[in-house]
Amino acid sequence: MRTFRAAAACLAAGLLLSAPHSVRGQAAAQAPAQAPTGAVIVNYHRFGENDIPSTNIRIEQFEAHIAELKNGRFNVVPLTEIADALRTGRALPDRTIAISVDDGYLSAFTEAWPRLKAAGFPLTIFINTDNIDTRTARYLNWDQIRQMQAEGVTIGGHTASHGHMPEMTQEQMRADIEKSHRRYQAELGKVPTLFAYPFGEMSLQARDAVKAAGYVAAFGQHSGVAEPGLDLFFQPRFSLNEDFGAQARFVLAINSQPLGARDITPADPVLTRANNPPAFGFTIDEGVRNIEQINCFASHESTPARLERLGRRIEVRVETPFPPGRGRFNCTVRGDGDRWRWFGMQFMAPAR
Repeated sequence: MRTFRAAAACLAAGLLLSAPHSVRGQAAAQAPAQAPTGAVIVNYHRFGENDIPSTNIRIEQFEAHIAELKNGRFNVVPLTEIADALRTGRALPDRTIAISVDDGYLSAFTEAWPRLKAAGFPLTIFINTDNIDTRTARYLNWDQIRQMQAEGVTIGGHTASHGHMPEMTQEQMRADIEKSHRRYQAELGKVPTLFAYPFGEMSLQARDAVKAAGYVAAFGQHSGVAEPGLDLFFQPRFSLNEDFGAQARFVLAINSQPLGARDITPADPVLTRANNPPAFGFTIDEGVRNIEQINCFASHESTPARLERLGRRIEVRVETPFPPGRGRFNCTVRGDGDRWRWFGMQFMAPAR
């Protein structure tokens, strides 16, 4: 995970905002293009389980995050509200935030939800049902999930097995999702409408299975700002743990603005040996300034990627393939004031 490295490198570069473009010599100047709107979705797994730092956030870190969100500048809303805005194209207020948790660990109930409830902040928790049914250690039980739902927590879909969906067949994905739906219906009285990919791993086949199952939106774990122009079934979330939950990075993330990336290639984030590294590219909305200053980083390289520009089209190139497993590109550029526009994309590289 190198999201902070990408943004920090941009900050170190000391980039300056360019002057706004003005139209002269015309009888009637056109109104300037509007910058895109979006929302930041933060994602956690465990709370105060300090023996598992890769998926844990320390309690003092989490309390500092809540305190920052309570400073009056942020519009913290249910994830369902953001999903509806993304689906309909409705503009969202600046600094709109949603809070999510994946997997259903017990500490979400004992540590996170009491603190969020006291702060008046809504929560969405994505539950994979097999670990609940087998009473796996450190996981919630159905009584606790029902209590959270009764207190206003949104329950999201996360499959039954929490398997690697890009490695499954279409039939395996369908059966896994249907199994989870039977358990949600039996235990909670309804099936969720929002979905999070286990490990944040999406493929075109996985997306098709999620859509066919009736979900209205789905989320990964790649950093970036959720916005209407991105795939509704692969919206980004900032994943936070002990290393990437430091207050400076959290403040940077929750103040991020959308980059306005469109027409993203390749369409399928699952790579083959023939297209690794991928020919990654995107087009940026007219309302975004400073695109000549954009920087992109690949998670497996420490220096900025090479960029090829054609107007507002950005093509990102690296020389070395992504190593097997999950890899990411993160692109940032100066936004308003001291804020940053942030766009990320996750890829799955094959075993060599």
